[in-house]
Amino acid sequence: MSNSSTALQVYEMIKKHLSDHDFKFDTHDDDLVITLTVHGEDLPQPTIIRVDEEREVIHVLSPIPSHIPEDKRIDAAVAVSVANYGLVNGSFDFDMRDGEIRYRVTQGFMGIEVSDELIRYILAVVFKTTDDYNDKFFMLGKGLISLDKFIEMETGE
Repeated sequence: MSNSSTALQVYEMIKKHLSDHDFKFDTHDDDLVITLTVHGEDLPQPTIIRVDEEREVIHVLSPIPSHIPEDKRIDAAVAVSVANYGLVNGSFDFDMRDGEIRYRVTQGFMGIEVSDELIRYILAVVFKTTDDYNDKFFMLGKGLISLDKFIEMETGE
């Protein structure tokens, strides 16, 4: 393993945080990657945590469990844009090629001390945001709600 001591230290801190809070997770130590699935109010939330040694950042990705069908991808692209506009931290990515939507938070650790509180905050943001949106994107992709309904749910208008 040729990981820098700082990246490895951050990775170990995240593992400890998850263990201390009774999360079940898998580790991929050679790549500094942790995978887990949490369950919110509705759909499962797969989560990938990667400590990027080269860029000195923590990447947390949470893919929405279902892909958007081709005939709904333009609506989904607009919905992702509407959702992103109101987010304080992180953003949704949408791949027009295969219909994947994922939530992403990136936190640099160059020159800063990564604390247990920072890890808790990052994970809370990911889990809460994904839980708030995964069912909306799922319903949009299945045709259970329209783009107009999605926008109404987001804006209250």
